[in-house]
Amino acid sequence: MIEPSKHQPDPRTQHDAIDVGDFVYAATGARVRRLTMPDGTHWFPAVDVCKQLGYTTPRKALTDHVPEEHREILETLTGGHGLSIPAGREWRRDLNLIDLRGLILLVSACTKPECAPFKQWVAEVIDTIQREGSYALDEAEVQPVGPGAPIAYAMPEQIADAIVRLEERNLQADEQLAVSQQKSLALQELTLDAQQHMLETQQQMLETQQHMLATQQQMVEMQRAGLAAQQAMALAMERIANRLDTLAVAHPAPAATAFETHPTTESVLADWRERLSVTTDVWTVAVVIAPVLVEEGELRQPLEAIAARTGLSVHRVNECLRLLRKHACIHPVGAAEDGAPVYVLSRR
Repeated sequence: MIEPSKHQPDPRTQHDAIDVGDFVYAATGARVRRLTMPDGTHWFPAVDVCKQLGYTTPRKALTDHVPEEHREILETLTGGHGLSIPAGREWRRDLNLIDLRGLILLVSACTKPECAPFKQWVAEVIDTIQREGSYALDEAEVQPVGPGAPIAYAMPEQIADAIVRLEERNLQADEQLAVSQQKSLALQELTLDAQQHMLETQQQMLETQQHMLATQQQMVEMQRAGLAAQQAMALAMERIANRLDTLAVAHPAPAATAFETHPTTESVLADWRERLSVTTDVWTVAVVIAPVLVEEGELRQPLEAIAARTGLSVHRVNECLRLLRKHACIHPVGAAEDGAPVYVLSRR
């Protein structure tokens, strides 16, 4: 059951009283602004009416359908009654206004379906006046009380029906708007959640990048420390070589028979230095293994241990030992328990 709207009280008890606002609503399908002058005339912004009736060019619609006596400029109209212009930016001084007859003329020229009931009522009024010479509205069953109260008239049935239909349509539009707003709100919440998730993901990526940067900095520092260690080792080897050169000049190498009988670290390195013309890393390995060969008689240390002491790679240590074998400084005599070769001094 459809409840009576604010424009149509319960028909079981009374009829709607005539109100110019209801006529405008029935004609346009929407409430438009209205100015009521002291003489009782009603004026409406032409732009509001034309917008609701579908006229794309209000100025042309006024020129085509509304005579000049039924339209006026806001500043001229209010000034003629000694009134000020209403407040608000939408009330411009040059705003075009139309009276109620001008509104009816615009409605009559409109092709929107919503205007059909209003046009039918106007046609009925004209037809009644032509047949009977006048048109009168029925007085409403319920009249305003109080001294000087105006007479209320019953609203024409087709106008009342049009208002009810428009109210129902607007109610449906409001419901659809509410549903649309709820969906929009839900979509905004989903978007907010997605943005929050993206923000958290970006924060995690930033933390990961910071961690990677710290790790890279640590690796750079380790590389610098390793380079410094290699430079220190090379400097130490150079000092040892210089010292050996000094010892070789001060103490000539023993005879071959003495070397074969009682070799020392100095004599072995001096002998190797005379016979070898090698790079620093080969000489570094030679300085490390010579004391072991002299003191223990053989070299059983794994390549990894020699690499740790020299700062060279295992592969490079192996290449250095191969070069010392090639120049008959050392030679293998077997293998240790772990399979590593065992080296001893080569006798001249």
